[in-house]
Amino acid sequence: MFAGAHTALVTPFNDKGMIDPDAFRALIDSQFDHGIRGIVPCGTTGESSTLSTEEHHLVIEIAVKQARKRGLVIAGTGSNSTREAIDLTQAAEKAGADAALLVTPYYNKPSQEGLYQHYKAIALSTDLPLMLYSIPGRCHIQIDVETCVRLAESCPNIRAIKEAGGVTERVRQLRAALPPEFEILSGDDALTVDFMKEGAVGVVSVAGNLIPGPMAELTKAMLEHRFGEAEALHEKYAPLFTAFLKLDTNPVPIKAALGLADLCKPKLRLPMVEMPQEKVEELHAILAGLDLV
Repeated sequence: MFAGAHTALVTPFNDKGMIDPDAFRALIDSQFDHGIRGIVPCGTTGESSTLSTEEHHLVIEIAVKQARKRGLVIAGTGSNSTREAIDLTQAAEKAGADAALLVTPYYNKPSQEGLYQHYKAIALSTDLPLMLYSIPGRCHIQIDVETCVRLAESCPNIRAIKEAGGVTERVRQLRAALPPEFEILSGDDALTVDFMKEGAVGVVSVAGNLIPGPMAELTKAMLEHRFGEAEALHEKYAPLFTAFLKLDTNPVPIKAALGLADLCKPKLRLPMVEMPQEKVEELHAILAGLDLV
């Protein structure tokens, strides 16, 4: 279901800090025009933690309407509150989303049993296909392999995991333990090729906001075992992947890049702030070297 490249969309804001629907719609059109398999509104890259509930619903509704069934809409509906995650997931289902992405609960640090019960409760509340999202760098816990297996066995609509722990060996462990129909996706652009060599089927991409075509082609090449072509694309865009990781916290660099490319304003919501000018200039040089500005 989830094979290919999916873009973790930014949420464009205008100069007053409000959602910019026109820029968001244009960004969505660019994704599908360039072969992206799916879009992920209201994820980490979309600054979901700073959106009000009403804005969260609005972003997903815009995404569903603008997608027009050209690809998947995987709504970010995770929370550290199980009740809130259920409410957001049910609202996304009602809005017409195709699936939901559920980040590991953050701050409260539940046990593995707590994680299992959290995800099971959400799965029982919806008919949507669900994608787990393990990102220990932000949440300080990961979904253990054994917990993933339990969830796959007891919740048929939990269909995939976005793995953003940065460890290739873990992908190997997940692939060995989970049923073949359970899909693994990279949560890190720079590791997409390595993860797919170990059994992942695609990526939830930050870079796809700026380079949807190359990310779609990279994953397509890997799925078709055209490894040389995929590795060439990876090597070409590796400086960009590194910049998005190193220059600042996501989504600060990707929004700066989109601003430089005149695709949307680089505006963020506090506590996120724009990069200092010297880093913007460093990013500009990378984009210029790739003919992106």
